[in-house]
Amino acid sequence: MTSMTVALTILIVTFLTLWVLLNVLLEYQRGVVFFLGRFQTVKGPGLIIIVPGIQQMVRVDLRTVVLEVPTQDIISRDNVSVKVDAVIYFRVLDPEKAIIQVEDFHAATSLLAQTTLRSVLGQHELDEMLVERDRLNAHVQRILDEQTVAWGIKVSNVEIKRIDLNESMIRAIAKQAEAERERRAKVIHAEGELQASEKLLQAAQTLAKNPQSMQLRYLQTLTEIAGERGSIIAFPLPIDLIKPWMERAAKTDDEGPMGSDSI
Repeated sequence: MTSMTVALTILIVTFLTLWVLLNVLLEYQRGVVFFLGRFQTVKGPGLIIIVPGIQQMVRVDLRTVVLEVPTQDIISRDNVSVKVDAVIYFRVLDPEKAIIQVEDFHAATSLLAQTTLRSVLGQHELDEMLVERDRLNAHVQRILDEQTVAWGIKVSNVEIKRIDLNESMIRAIAKQAEAERERRAKVIHAEGELQASEKLLQAAQTLAKNPQSMQLRYLQTLTEIAGERGSIIAFPLPIDLIKPWMERAAKTDDEGPMGSDSI
């Protein structure tokens, strides 16, 4: 019994020792190892040995982190107060810097994103925030990436999710949009009137050059009106149509008395 107890004790101690010494890091994890308080190396992934009391290890996740920036109250350059929500995508490229150079890189990145978002958007007018969102996203991402490189962090993308306005600004923008639509409608109507007047002028000039075409147009109009029912239309007869017969009748009247005298 004594030998079995000793063997069991040794087995338990060995198991506990291995349990303490052995650490398993997943594929997306790295371990920043310190030896007596000094940085030693970065290990992983896989099975690594850490001696308790002498070595310490901090796990670092290398996967992309989706960080939601809390709602920020921003005053634009044209003095409009808006509320902006954004999302930041970043990942750790250098585990050593992420642990040694900054106390908490998650919190530090979040606070830096908030201040940068307020600073960048505050330099632009409201119309630019609403229309040029992609350009503003790229601007904020570039600034964050330049400042977090010292922490071993890569900011890959910044997306402004929502820009909230107060009710008075929404009504003002709606009125502005309605006025713009009315202006465009009036411009289109004026351009149509101008084009129509130009075409009518060209038609009038064409008819003036060829009087027969005016008579043909007159007859065409009579044909169209004749097809309508239930109405009586008094249409003046152009003098040009009967002018040849009037001239012939006047000529006959002038020659008539002369012929009777000769007889």
